[in-house]
Amino acid sequence: MTLFKTLFLACALLLAGCATAPPEDPENLCNIFKENRSWYKAAKNTEQKWGVPVHVPMAMMYQESGFKHNARPPMQYWLGFIPVGRASSAYGYAQAKTLTWEDYVRETKRRRARRSNFADAHDFMGWFIYKTQQVNGVSKWDAYNQYLNYHEGWGGYQRKTYNRKAWLIQVSKRVDTRAKRYAGQYRQCKEDLERGWFSRLFFG
Repeated sequence: MTLFKTLFLACALLLAGCATAPPEDPENLCNIFKENRSWYKAAKNTEQKWGVPVHVPMAMMYQESGFKHNARPPMQYWLGFIPVGRASSAYGYAQAKTLTWEDYVRETKRRRARRSNFADAHDFMGWFIYKTQQVNGVSKWDAYNQYLNYHEGWGGYQRKTYNRKAWLIQVSKRVDTRAKRYAGQYRQCKEDLERGWFSRLFFG
């Protein structure tokens, strides 16, 4: 029994380590989900809970963190070498800022949620996209305007602050292009992803 527990713990630690590593092929949504089956389950849960299509939050998350669980804005330095802090409190897969994350936790009552946990971060993005549709009338399938809201906040989007940021317009276009590419890829592999582990094991 002791040996079994040791082997079980070792496997669990190994899987946990793999789960936090960025996917090997982040440009292909099918490969992302095949590499991390738990991520697909989380994405489907978000879709069912918030009515958010799988490809939109994934494209936004790619832009925000490159799927790094502990991503942060770069440290800022005074005189080039004295650290003075980071540009914002953004952290984790979704680069959620602390105050917005606290709003999410309070509204959803998910006090154990963590920004460095993929499922939690994905659920947060689903919540934000859902709220963006309610607050600003932006379709959940509109990755371009959803990302502008995500970056500028609902008030900033209403004030059209993005019009003063040409670089942000370009980034939002990239997010939209990636979301459409992800959507096309997902249509090709959705049926296979829906198959259970038993079917994949014995039927390839």
